[in-house]
Amino acid sequence: MEKICFTPEKGEQPVEFFVLEQTRIAGKSYLLVTDKEEGDAQALILRDMSEEENPDSVYEIVSDDQELEAVSGVFADMLDDIDFVEE
Repeated sequence: MEKICFTPEKGEQPVEFFVLEQTRIAGKSYLLVTDKEEGDAQALILRDMSEEENPDSVYEIVSDDQELEAVSGVFADMLDDIDFVEE
């Protein structure tokens, strides 16, 4: 499983996530990431907000309920063995 490191703004400590899956919907790229490689873990869906010509990606957590539901449905179809539980 690929592991990526995110560097938050404002001098916060870098955060590492494991990438479970990625997809592209309506021209936007999304990542499904988790904080643990195995077992029950926190998962986040991240949207790439960077411009295509920018070599660095800028991700933000998807928080809009409709977008989150739609994208999580796509990821659920892609990954049969994962259950999403909203907290």
